[in-house]
Order: sequence, then structure tokens, then C-alpha cells
Amino acid sequence: MEVARLRLLAELAAELWQRPWRSSLVWPLIIINLAGSGYGYYWYRLQLAETPVLLWPVVPDSPLATTFFALALLAVVMGLRPGLLTALACVTCIKYGLWAVGVITHSWVSGVPFTLIEGMLWVSHLGMALQGFIFLRVCPLPAGAVLGAGLWMTFNDYMDYGRGYHPYLYMAGQEAFAALLAVGLTALGAALLIRTWVCNHSPVN
Repeated sequence: MEVARLRLLAELAAELWQRPWRSSLVWPLIIINLAGSGYGYYWYRLQLAETPVLLWPVVPDSPLATTFFALALLAVVMGLRPGLLTALACVTCIKYGLWAVGVITHSWVSGVPFTLIEGMLWVSHLGMALQGFIFLRVCPLPAGAVLGAGLWMTFNDYMDYGRGYHPYLYMAGQEAFAALLAVGLTALGAALLIRTWVCNHSPVN
């Protein structure tokens, strides 16, 4: 039974990697990302209550990323190709998925006890990053979308760590690590966006 389940999971993973735009895969991802976004906004409710409404977009980084992702998939289902939304969806899922995995792991290594909730957050954010990688490689992105997504990530880092609107962290004294990780992932995200644009505009394509 376990072998059969593992085989099924492997087949689904291979299908998602090879044909991510299949409707049988896209619709479940839309639902999962919307549900995750809803829970994420609830998770941030206390921090949002302390933040001016105009600054809400820079606070719930992960749920906003999954909202972008769900909307981008929905747009494609409807026959649209929103370049900026797609770029934001993929790269912010990668960035904030890996960021959350990094800061949670850092807290565990630093002695914060493991909890089931944080374990589930770790797994779900790793999934965020993976879906971003899978879809980014097959998304044709215009140069303006690449630039816009890069600027948004940079602006968000400034607001998070320059102005103090970063998500609540998992332990005291984690700000420097979180900031360095965020900036590093912005650089990684920008590199992935540029690579995607270059690959899509190379003479062989």
C-alpha cells in the first residue's frame, strides 16, 4: 500500500513538472492557494490590526504571494497572460516560501522547540517555493514584468527591514538573519527572473 502511494505521488510530481498547465492540476492549485491565503491572512490578523491600512500589502508576505499565484493561474484558465502578475506570483512564492523555511529552521537550530503548527508551516512554505519554481520555468515573461517584480521585492525588503513592517519572527534577535535572508532571496529571485527572460528570448526559442 505504501509503495503504491509513493508511486502515485511520484507520478503526480512528474506530471506537474512536465505539464503544469493541465486543468486537472491547475484547479486544485487555485483552490489550495486560495485556502492557504485565507489562513495566512488570519494568521497575520493581529499584525494587520496594528498596521495602517495603506501599508497592509507589505505585511502578509506569504499569503499575498499565494494570492498572486492563485490569481495568475485563474487568469491563464480564462485565456489571459498577465505578465507582471505571473512574475510576481512565481518569484514571490519562491522568495517567501524559502524565507519562511529558512527562518523557521533557524529558530529550531537556535533552540526553539518544534511545534506541529510550525512544522506544517515549514512544509507548506516549501511547497510554495516548489510551485513557484515549477511554473516560473514555463512562463514567458516580458522585460517590464521582470523589472516590476524585482522592484516590488526590493521595495518590500525596504519596508520590512528598513521601516520595521516585517512579519513577526519566531524568536528574539532574529531580525538580522531574517533581513539578510530576505535580501539574498531577492537577489536569487531577480536572477531567476532574468534567466527566465533570457531563455525565453534566446535565438533557439
